[in-house]
Amino acid sequence: MAVYTEVTDDDLIAFLARYDVGSLLSYKGIAEGVENTNYIVTTSTGPFILTLYEKRVDANDLPYFLGLMEHLAAAGLSCPTPVRDLDGQNLNKLSGRDAALVTFLDGVWPRRPNKVHCAAVGHTLAELHLAGQSYQRTRQNGLGYKDWSVLFDKFSDQAETISSGLTDHLRTELDHLEKVWPKNLPSGVIHADLFPDNVFFIGKELSGLIDFYFACNDAFAYDIAICLNAWCFEPDFSFNVTKGQELLRGYENVRRLTSDEVRAMPTLSRGAATRFLLTRCYDWLNTPDGAVVQPHNPIDYLRRLRFHQRATSLSDYGYEATT
Repeated sequence: MAVYTEVTDDDLIAFLARYDVGSLLSYKGIAEGVENTNYIVTTSTGPFILTLYEKRVDANDLPYFLGLMEHLAAAGLSCPTPVRDLDGQNLNKLSGRDAALVTFLDGVWPRRPNKVHCAAVGHTLAELHLAGQSYQRTRQNGLGYKDWSVLFDKFSDQAETISSGLTDHLRTELDHLEKVWPKNLPSGVIHADLFPDNVFFIGKELSGLIDFYFACNDAFAYDIAICLNAWCFEPDFSFNVTKGQELLRGYENVRRLTSDEVRAMPTLSRGAATRFLLTRCYDWLNTPDGAVVQPHNPIDYLRRLRFHQRATSLSDYGYEATT
């Protein structure tokens, strides 16, 4: 989430008039994240989240994202639900951007995730994977392993300004992943961006998932690998095996991993670290001037990648096979 597009009072009032949500009381930009412009909007009926979709989001993908949130909410997963306007539409225009109003979720995201958070995330991720199996729309992963070299080419001539030796490191890693990337794993709808700031808790209870704008159809195990990267490393970039164990156990309490998924997970985790290293490098070098946004330090994922390069099996992540 971020603020790239400013919205005027008059334009927002006119936008909200299309919906049965009452009158505008206040609105404020949300600075976290990097993809779209987001505001918390409070009306006389309560708070909502307003999202304006920026240029990196393909407008053709919006029906998939919005429909998926409606589908998952109907299946019982706690996530924002698009608000339909008086004409039944869940997508409109505001300040020259496609825009949607979604319901507000109570809770806060964990700044220092612990093993309880990790277990809950694993459990809910598996529920998402199962609920998504009946979703009819499909979307290819626009940041799958075949796209990583193309993304790297966009900033490879500047990579050394981020870290000495990064250019060669990334080229070698991309060549390796291209050769060994797992195929034909169980797949379906994945979140693809389930970082702590996209998961809300009330106390110890997970209250909901947000930000489905990277969701796509890909391997379920790749989604787990993203979570291992996002949830189980300590501030010194050491991997916390207890957190990994709880995340994987929480997942398998709902959906059992196949033997192929177990074998593939170290490679998938290595790929997930590379994917976020690449996108964070690109964002670090290309954040628009004047944007209210906080780009993430890409080197954080270079340090995670080094752990995955040493891992030989899922037991290195705390996995204990169940019978």
